[in-house]
Amino acid sequence: MFEWPHGKRAALSLTFDDARPSQVDVGVPILNAHGLRATFYLSPPNISPRLEQWKQAAAAGHEMGNHTLTHPCTGNFPWSRANALEDCTLEKMERELIDANDAIRRLLHVAPTTFAYPCGQKFVGRGAEARSYVPLVAKHFLAGRGFKDEAVHDPLAGDLAQVMGIDADDQPFERLKVWIDRTVEAGGWLVFVAHDVGDFARQAMPADVLEAVCRYCADPVNGVWADTVAAVAAHIRAAERA
Repeated sequence: MFEWPHGKRAALSLTFDDARPSQVDVGVPILNAHGLRATFYLSPPNISPRLEQWKQAAAAGHEMGNHTLTHPCTGNFPWSRANALEDCTLEKMERELIDANDAIRRLLHVAPTTFAYPCGQKFVGRGAEARSYVPLVAKHFLAGRGFKDEAVHDPLAGDLAQVMGIDADDQPFERLKVWIDRTVEAGGWLVFVAHDVGDFARQAMPADVLEAVCRYCADPVNGVWADTVAAVAAHIRAAERA
C-alpha cells in the first residue's frame, strides 16, 4: 500500500477547468471556508475578466495550472473545428503549452507546474501521422491530468503524465462519495474534474455538492488527504525517487 502523508489512507484533488467566472465567484469562497486548496486549469483568455479574484485565489494557495492557450480539441466538436487536434502538430502544441505558461506567469505571477489535457484528448494529427503529445507534457510539467477516465489513479502503477481524471460535473454528492470511499479502500489518488460551480444547466458542480465534498474530506475520520494536483504529484514523485 502506498504511504500517504499524515497517516491518511488516500489522496483527493479537486480540479476545475477553463477559468470560468463561477469558480472564483462561488467555488473559491467555499474552498477557503473549509481550508482546502484546489487546482484550477486556466485558459489564459478567460482570466482577465476576474483578474483580481484569480490573483487572490493564487495568493490563498490554490494551484494555477496550464490548460493550453486556445483549448484545442478534436474537430468532431463543431466548436473546435477551426482549432482541431487533427490539424495540429507537436511543434504547434508545444508552443501552446509554453505560451499558456508565459501568459499565466505574466497575469498571475505564478509558474504552472501541472497540466490538464483539453477534453482529455492526448493526440495531434490524424491517421498514420497521429502522435501522442504526452511526452511533451512530461517534458514541461510535473503531472498531466486526463478527463472522463474510468479508474482511480494508482500511485504505484500510474503515469504522472497521464493522471486519471474523474468527471464530477452534474453529480449528486452520494455518487461522488462512492468514488471517494472506493479510493480510500484502494489507497489511491482521486482527481475530480469540474467546470462551473453553482446552478448551471450542464458542466457544473452544484455549490452544495462542493460544500459536502469539502466537509467529508476535512473530517479526519475519513482518512482523505485533500490537496492540489501539484502537491500530491510531488509526494508521489518523491516516493518514486526514494
